[in-house]
Amino acid sequence: MIRLLIVDDHPVVRAGLVGMLSDEPGFEVVGEASDGDQAVRVAAATRPDVVLMDLRMPRVGGVEATAQITTAGDARVLILTTYESDDQILAAIEAGASGYLLKAAPQAEIVAGIRSVAAGQSALSPQVAVRLVERMRRPEALALLTVRETEVLRLVASGHSNKQIAVSLGIGESTVKTHLLKVFDKLGVADRTRAVTLAMERGLLP
Repeated sequence: MIRLLIVDDHPVVRAGLVGMLSDEPGFEVVGEASDGDQAVRVAAATRPDVVLMDLRMPRVGGVEATAQITTAGDARVLILTTYESDDQILAAIEAGASGYLLKAAPQAEIVAGIRSVAAGQSALSPQVAVRLVERMRRPEALALLTVRETEVLRLVASGHSNKQIAVSLGIGESTVKTHLLKVFDKLGVADRTRAVTLAMERGLLP
């Protein structure tokens, strides 16, 4: 019997997963949690074999909860979430997740993923696997920002709006947006805040 803990901050999603997985032969749902902090406590109390973990939750997110759960015990974590940026995928795997599936995946794929993770194997959705391969193949030089992209990102880090950046650099606002989209692509992020944070972590910004 594979013991499951379902972690998601949306009650309807949790209820749907509990109903779906409780009907599967060999599965037993032993607990539910609505955020990462609760997930860590419930995992310690119920000792599940597999934790289905969402990523974006209030208070403690899925990445941090994954790290705590995998460090503290034998439970294996399978991320089940909507699509995230490359750095979120990598962060989850680095935190100890054994798999990463999308909520939009067919039921059979989710069930198979749970069984694989419980057996000590990994489970990645095809879309996520492709992105990880592309990320590893990408030459490191492509992750470097051009001088102009760095200027734009530095101004973003200083709190400037696109309009203010355009005036400061003497370029069009649409050009600023284009530079930012290229920055997001190179860094594998989806928003300005994460772009600035990651650029600082990589030493691309002071």
